[in-house]
Amino acid sequence: MIRAAERGLGYRLPEAYLRLLKSQNGGEPRRDCFPTSSATSWAKDHIAVVGIRGIGGEWGIDSPTLGSAAMIEQWGYPNIGVVVGECPSAGHDVVMLDYSVSGNQGEPRVVHVETECETPCVTLLAENFQSFIEGLVDGGVYAGEV
Repeated sequence: MIRAAERGLGYRLPEAYLRLLKSQNGGEPRRDCFPTSSATSWAKDHIAVVGIRGIGGEWGIDSPTLGSAAMIEQWGYPNIGVVVGECPSAGHDVVMLDYSVSGNQGEPRVVHVETECETPCVTLLAENFQSFIEGLVDGGVYAGEV
């Protein structure tokens, strides 16, 4: 499934993401917020993450109808990589693996992309997927701010 998804997407998926998928193929993270150094459409100092997408099925990153490529086309996200994380805004912002620096076979950065801007706003979250996962925090630390 992994190799088929990579071929279909045109990107080598990072090992940290693949390790997560082997443990749980997508789902809702327990630690559901990621701190940011600048304001986003969600909050002044973080984003919320309601889901990490897996592979296969209707909601997998490789789904022809609801996967990453379909989301990029439908919502106007920049074509820089793979949509792997969902935010609570129903499509107006997402978490993406950004291959614009590393190339399709390299280690992607993790970015937050918003389409509520004049042109899509891209905010660097982490230099790699492992750092992104390790940087997630419980939303309770932002209680009352969301």
